[in-house]
Amino acid sequence: MESLHAPWRIEYILSPKPEAKTGLFARIAQASEDEANYVIVRDRTCFALLNRYPYNGGHLMVVPYKEVADLNGLTDDEGADLWKLTRRCVNALTAVMKPDGFNVGINLGKVAGAGIAEHLHIHIVPRWTGDTNFMPVIAGTGVVPDALQEIAAKLRAELAK
Repeated sequence: MESLHAPWRIEYILSPKPEAKTGLFARIAQASEDEANYVIVRDRTCFALLNRYPYNGGHLMVVPYKEVADLNGLTDDEGADLWKLTRRCVNALTAVMKPDGFNVGINLGKVAGAGIAEHLHIHIVPRWTGDTNFMPVIAGTGVVPDALQEIAAKLRAELAK
């Protein structure tokens, strides 16, 4: 089996996880440093940002402003907005990065893999034939070598159209 080296992941794994009064997504939602936080678009009830520690290039998340743990915490309008922005982001990723497919999903609860279980978010992971598997590494894999800042700028431009 060929090993895939993803050194950007170790920074997250080893970094201290201080106890914060507000969650990460709530802080980003209220912040004005969109470029520093890799926020690519803000809508009425939700926003999208690149994952700072991606599984693949272009891995982003769509997040409601309201901090809720599951879909039942959203109104019907907020849920619809979340999926509309998800669709817009998939379309922008398609235009900018031209992937062969996507993993789109929600991890509800820590046991299901939610790293930030208290704040619902949708993962959108672009996929290319022969790239990394979503979790395990398989033989003959590669990683899209785009920098977060470059991808963010391209996606912001596409979403602003």
